[in-house]
Parts: sequence; C-alpha cells; structure tokens
Amino acid sequence: MSLPTWHFTNRTVIVTGAARGLGAAMSLAFVRAGARVAALDRDAQALEQAALSAGEHAPALSIAVDVTDHDGIDRALDRVSAELGPIDVMVANAGIGLRGLSVDVSVADFEKVVDVNLNGVFFCNRLAARRMIGRGGAIVNLASIMGFSGGIFPNAAYQASKGAVVNMTRALALEWAANNVRVNAVAPTFVRTPLTVPVFNDQKYFDAVMAHTPLGRLPAPDDIAQAVLFLASDAAQCVTGITLPVDSGYLAR
Repeated sequence: MSLPTWHFTNRTVIVTGAARGLGAAMSLAFVRAGARVAALDRDAQALEQAALSAGEHAPALSIAVDVTDHDGIDRALDRVSAELGPIDVMVANAGIGLRGLSVDVSVADFEKVVDVNLNGVFFCNRLAARRMIGRGGAIVNLASIMGFSGGIFPNAAYQASKGAVVNMTRALALEWAANNVRVNAVAPTFVRTPLTVPVFNDQKYFDAVMAHTPLGRLPAPDDIAQAVLFLASDAAQCVTGITLPVDSGYLAR
C-alpha cells in the first residue's frame, strides 16, 4: 500500500522562527509527519528549550541564525544539506510585530519590521530555491490576514511587510514554476502566541478581534501548522502562487 500524499518521510524540511509559537507548532507537525526537520531561530536558548519540550518529536537539527543575515542563512542551509540531505521544503515563518501610530514609529523600528518580515523571507526563499532548482521543492511563507486588510489596530509597518510577502509569493511562484519549485503562503488571523500576548491580555483588544471573527473561535497554532503542511505536501502538487487564509472568516466580512 502506498503512503498518503500528506507525508514527509525521508524529506528535509527547514522551519525558521522555530523556537516558539507558530514555528514550534510547525516543526512538531512536520516531525510527526516523518520529516527530517531543521529548526532555525536567532534565539539559541529558546531553540534548545523547544527541542527539550518536543521530546521524541524534537527536530533533527537546531541552528541559531538570524534571517536578516543573508550569509548566515546561506551557511545554515549548507549545514542542513550536509547533515540531513537535500532541502525539500522551506517554511519562512520568522517574523516580528509592531503596533503603534505611524506618525510615531521610529525609522529604526519600521526598518526592522521590513528587514525581518520581508527581506528575511526573501533571503530564505531565494537561498532555498538555489538548492531546489534542478530537483524541485516547496516553499511556504508566513503572510497574514493583515497582508489583505488595513487591520483592526494601527500597525502599518507590519501590514505593509505582510502585503509584500503576499505579492512576492506570487512573483516567485511564477519565476520558479518551470523549475518545479512551488511557492505559496499561509495568512493566519490572530493566534495565541508570544507575538500576540498584548492583544489576548487586553479585553478591549480581544473583543475587537472577536467582533471580526465570524466563526466565533480563533485558530490554534496547530491549525496554522496543518495548512502549512498541506501546501508543502504532494497533496498540493498543482498549487502555487496562492496565499491561504486561516482566519475564521475574518476576510469574508
């Protein structure tokens, strides 16, 4: 009996921002699906703690590296290829948030958001694609519903960076389609992670989120992880250039 299409046995998967939140959930889900997972994050201590927490489902390899360091990511991917085998899947998940009025945000903070959320995603995409061209592969980026929406709260730097990820995903999908490298993205709504603590801890903010949530429930980290696994799997072998919202109906309003 053949294996189902939604498996990653003998496949090498990289997840960035893998030490906590959505990235940790994705790493765990891929390991459970049979993948050799390389977990990348700039926080070495948090990576170690995440591996200990995952137990038997810990990633095969953990590397401390900042996604804004192009050459550092290049070296990390070389190490993954040498230790785990050719890269089959890249999940560009690492990102940061910034909330505040645009007239007040500092130039440094704005540039930092763009550097991580856009430049870092591009670096991971192109460095993975260089290794996939000639053999194929799948790239999944983490966008956001804020890439399609002006949002509920002032956060223009974040919204702009995630909107750029949506369109960059389309552009790269077209560029690499002939090389059998698929590029897609997932756009989550608010999910309870360390990044969204201020929203979930403030009743006024939380009520505003739920007022834009037709299903009446928000996704858990594993809901986002399962969407990522689908887009990375053979079940989506004819899917490229899309951004899949996992948003409990937010964008349907």
